[in-house]
Amino acid sequence: MGTVRRILRLVPVLAVICAVLCLGFATGSVARAADGLDTAAAALRGGPVYVDPRARDVLRPAEADALARKIEKADKPVFVAVLPADGGFDRATALQDLRTKVGITGVYAVALGDRFDAGADRAVMSRNAVENLTGAVQRSAPGDPAAMVTGFVEQALPQAGGAAPDGWRGADSTNGGSGGLGVLVALGVLVLVAGGGALVFSRRAKRRREESDRLRLDELRPVVDEDITAFGEELSRIAFEPNGPAADDAMRAEYTRALDAYDTAKGTMDRARTPEDVRGVSRALEEGRFALAALDARIEGRPPPERRPPCFFDPRHGPSVQDVPWTPQGGGAERVVPVCAADAARLADGEAPMARQVGTPHGPRPYWEAGPAYAPWASGYYGGGLLPGLLAGTLLGSALSTPYAYGDTVGDGAAPDQQGGDYSGADFDPGDFGGGGGGGDFGGGGFDG
Repeated sequence: MGTVRRILRLVPVLAVICAVLCLGFATGSVARAADGLDTAAAALRGGPVYVDPRARDVLRPAEADALARKIEKADKPVFVAVLPADGGFDRATALQDLRTKVGITGVYAVALGDRFDAGADRAVMSRNAVENLTGAVQRSAPGDPAAMVTGFVEQALPQAGGAAPDGWRGADSTNGGSGGLGVLVALGVLVLVAGGGALVFSRRAKRRREESDRLRLDELRPVVDEDITAFGEELSRIAFEPNGPAADDAMRAEYTRALDAYDTAKGTMDRARTPEDVRGVSRALEEGRFALAALDARIEGRPPPERRPPCFFDPRHGPSVQDVPWTPQGGGAERVVPVCAADAARLADGEAPMARQVGTPHGPRPYWEAGPAYAPWASGYYGGGLLPGLLAGTLLGSALSTPYAYGDTVGDGAAPDQQGGDYSGADFDPGDFGGGGGGGDFGGGGFDG
């Protein structure tokens, strides 16, 4: 706190220094800055849409204002830059360089002349999602950059993760490059950020992440509590007396494993602070249910079952017994899923399986159609390697390439505490910014495709 207060005390001094520096170099520097990505980057730190003054015939001010309001209302870190073809921008690097200069995790959409490309940090949107959206708008409106930009934004907003950066609060939405004063202010902001604004930004982002984690955990809590309660009821119903004459050491060991798993699941949920903590609960319950299945087999004189994943349709059904082909209702590719004996029989008879239903804003849905909130819960049962194939083409499957799925990593190298709208500077994976071939990743050639 002391460091932050000292930095904040310096803000008026730094502002004066900025003004002096900017006025001193206005005649030479302003013109050069207005022609480059520095101005665009400074503007996007203050609002979601930047239109270069030389490109206002591409996206008119009224259109830019409407697009900015839409992004701000959605509270998503989606950045839009409209740049002229004759502005000297390098098509091969413009997208990656813009992301570097803005320094905030998000989705970046750039119109360069009559070309369009987009990219995103994988903490905000998966590579496949960006590539597919970019390719779709490029094919639907070739040569119409305004239509490509607006079409991409409309489809990206519902899919983007994270929240809008704090720097947009109360700022001019479009940052359209309205002359020397705007550039002076932008340059002043750059100096202030370099002098300590990033630290304040980071603290606000941390609070925002904590609130987001709390809300996501609250969404998961009813399902996890149901799982724990159901397993406790299974324990209480099992016909086993550890000290009975028929009990042996192997049975007692399985029973102890089940009891320990129950205690672990309850304790892990009591200590949970983020959605990713729920994985430990699911993992413990999966271990406990397998121990109970092994105990049942020993009591009945059967060999212990093969270690298999839980029934795909509802982990509460216990370990699966076989793999069967299944196609999601409403369409999608057929895939092979592990199922319990009861669901295998239902599918063989042409009936619907007993799917786990969870609450959504649109009513109860199977968990795989409830969106990314349930990814940590499911990954604890099935593991990160198995889930993508099982859930390909579903709402939950689309979330598995984002950091919310597993909690161990964020997008193959991004810092785990960086989410959409957070300040990261130049610390991002350039592989997420490759462009080309239908768009998608920052940094290379998407405008030439």
